[in-house]
Amino acid sequence: MKRQLLIALSVLLVTALFIGCTGPGAGSDDEIRIGVNYELSGRVATYGQSSVDGIELAIKQVNEAGGIDGKKITLIKYDNKSEPQEATTLANKMIEQDKVVAILGPATSGSFMSQIPVAEKSKVPVASGSATADEVTVDESGVKEYAFRICFNDSYQGTGMATYALNNLSKTKAVIIMDNSSDYGKGLAENFEKTFTEGGGTIVAKESFVKGDTDFNAILTSIRSEDFDVIFLPGYYEEAGLIIKQARDLGIDVPILGADGFDSPDLVKLAGEDALNDIYFSNHYSSLDEDPLVVQFIEDFNEEYGREPDAFNALGYDLAMFVVDGLKRAGKVDREALKDALASTEDFAGVTGSFSIDENHNPVKAIVVINLKDGKQHTSEKVSQ
Repeated sequence: MKRQLLIALSVLLVTALFIGCTGPGAGSDDEIRIGVNYELSGRVATYGQSSVDGIELAIKQVNEAGGIDGKKITLIKYDNKSEPQEATTLANKMIEQDKVVAILGPATSGSFMSQIPVAEKSKVPVASGSATADEVTVDESGVKEYAFRICFNDSYQGTGMATYALNNLSKTKAVIIMDNSSDYGKGLAENFEKTFTEGGGTIVAKESFVKGDTDFNAILTSIRSEDFDVIFLPGYYEEAGLIIKQARDLGIDVPILGADGFDSPDLVKLAGEDALNDIYFSNHYSSLDEDPLVVQFIEDFNEEYGREPDAFNALGYDLAMFVVDGLKRAGKVDREALKDALASTEDFAGVTGSFSIDENHNPVKAIVVINLKDGKQHTSEKVSQ
């Protein structure tokens, strides 16, 4: 009896080991686990929550259509609280404990980059829809093999907005007011200045602030006496909304240009509709786009959430579909195969535009420049470089 019991236990143990080794991210025979590491609370929670809303809609549609080869996708979702260190901790947890095949997010460059060493060590693909810092996917040591993004980088945004100021708005004298506490703000400012001056423009003055600042009157008063015709404001909506409001209150009425950090419903709350005129910012998507993919996405999102989607909703949606596309082409639920499939992506048709992934794991795509009138999107233009 004891011998039979030992044999039975041995069989159960071996079976359990085989079940536990169905492949990283497989979860089970009918499940594929994908990690979601986003800012759902904290200072940039609107970016994280908007991204996750888009991700969840995409995965819902994929699962309703039968999943991938009959396997449903399960999202393993955590809140990194807008803290890079927490993002790293959660990445470790998802890789080691939850056995995800890939991680989506975080939304911001700092938090996304904080998890890349973990991903590289464990050989797990990580992808962001909105981490725009230049060094996200490649730095002095080379390409980060397991890191991908589907948004253009800060160099591209800074260069694009400088070109737009010179060529589309015919502006030649700029003031830069930048967020000096973030790689995002510094990267945008550096590339705007380089392109603007090389194109014949002049940087009249440069001012800086740090995240959390609320009173910008000293900065704005100091530049008010200068001769300039445009302001470039690379930063996030929290400070940008207050700067725009205070600038308009002081009678500074020149066009104000920014980047995708402007894209939040809270920008209107902070600045007020009246202040948000002659505002231009680079973005990844506009609801004014009449592309059939965009029209269908807006309809689906409205049906699911009862509101019009923003750019982070669209980026989250495309990010999820990008990874799903990679899994389908990989042919199996395997981290290494998925990494190779993502790197070879060509002509992916997304809501935020069609793109291929280049040798630095960045997308080749156009930027969208949005003009606000009374706080609402008034026009949008696709600008290629």
